[in-house]
Formats: sequence, C-alpha cells, structure tokens
Amino acid sequence: MSDLYPEQILQATVEKGVAKVKGSTLTLSLLGFLGGMYISLGYLAYIRVVGGMPHDWGSLAVFIGAAVFPIGLVCILIGGGELITGNMMVVLVAWLAKRISLAQWGRNWLIVTLANLVGAFFVAWFFGHYVGLTEGAVLEKTISVAEGKVAADFGRALVSGIGCNWMVCMGVWLCYGAHSFSGKILGIWFPVMIFVLVGFQHVVANMFVIPAAIWAGADISWAQFGWNMVSVYLGNAIGGAVFVGAVYFYAYRGKLGLKA
Repeated sequence: MSDLYPEQILQATVEKGVAKVKGSTLTLSLLGFLGGMYISLGYLAYIRVVGGMPHDWGSLAVFIGAAVFPIGLVCILIGGGELITGNMMVVLVAWLAKRISLAQWGRNWLIVTLANLVGAFFVAWFFGHYVGLTEGAVLEKTISVAEGKVAADFGRALVSGIGCNWMVCMGVWLCYGAHSFSGKILGIWFPVMIFVLVGFQHVVANMFVIPAAIWAGADISWAQFGWNMVSVYLGNAIGGAVFVGAVYFYAYRGKLGLKA
C-alpha cells in the first residue's frame, strides 16, 4: 500500500479527529495520562543526555539530546496515547469539516490537557524527584532549562509555542501519511527533533521540566509555571490549529469536496 498524498492525509486527519472526540472520558483520561508520561520520558532522556555531556560540546550535545526526544511522540502515535498538542490540529480539522461539534472539540481538549498534566507530574515527581533522575549530576541542566522557559515573556513564549507545535503537528501529519512503521517513525522524528534542537516551547514538556525543577529546589514559583502554561498553550494552539490544520484544510478541501 502506497503512502498518502496531502489531500488524502487531510481526509485521514478528519477521520482521526472524529474518532478522538468519540472516546469515553475514561479512555481519553488513560490515553492522555500515557501521552503526558511519554512526552515527559522523552524530555527526561534529553535532560539525561545533555546534562551528562561536557559543557564544551555545546550545540553537539543539544543535537544528540534532541535526537532522543521524539521517542515520546513515536510511542503516542504508534503505541497509543492522546497528546493535546497533536489534538490541537487533528480535532480542529474535524471541526472545520463539520464532522464534530464545538462542545465535542472543547471536551476533548479539556480532558486530554488535564490527563497530560497528571502524566507529566507523575514522571516529574516519581522519576525526576523521588528517583532523582532530574537531580544529582544533571540538576544544573534541569534548572537551567526550566529557568529559560519561565524567563521568556508572554509574547516570546507564545511565539516559541507556535514554532514548536507547527513542527510537532507536521510530525503527526506525516505519520498519518505513512503506512509502514518505519515511514511513520521517520515522519515523526525529524520535525520533532528540529523543534527541540531550536529550543521552541512545548506545553506538555514544560508540564514536566518546570515542576521537576521546582521540586528540586529551583527559584521558580508555581505562579511562573502557570503563566508559562497559558502563553505556551496558546502558542501551541495557534501553531497546530492554524499553521498546520487550517492551512492544509483550506488548501486541499476542494479536492475532497469538503466545505468550511
């Protein structure tokens, strides 16, 4: 079976969006919890890799760390999971195609966001703090990453969030267009690796690394964490819903007979 062309990916994305909003609260919560965990484990791997390398390795260390992070999205899209940043594109496309209601859209985003938060907190507390995997030898890196996130003002965090989810949702889009596991993994890997390498902000990754730093004793307040969540969430929503979902929908809807 051959891979899909862009207009076919659009149709597949619409169907994915419809299926997502039909999930029960329990199903969305469980899969959302896994989604938050998988992204956090990917970022934990990044921290462990980069934090354990010599400082003079500079960008090479970041490149190697960025290369391990995409395993989180691979686990979600192939193994099963719900991630709010991907749903920001997928569910929006289903709504633009008039296949779901506004209430279904909002319900999906709310449940998945909260479940992702719980999953990220789980990894940050138990693996990061209790086991100590974000502390000890890599504590300096954990804190410096988290401080860099909260140091960005609202506008810069929002724009960074746009760039991040533009790439994440391109990874989702390319995954839907491939039929083989190897094709899906390659489609996911490179866009996601690029957003980490550039340093864009991902709301679920931040749900992990900022609390991990706070629990490790960083001089970061929960209010700063909350403000970062608002700005990055909005940026991620724009990047995924507008720059990927809406753009491709309006570009290819005519070929599928879809009307906005």
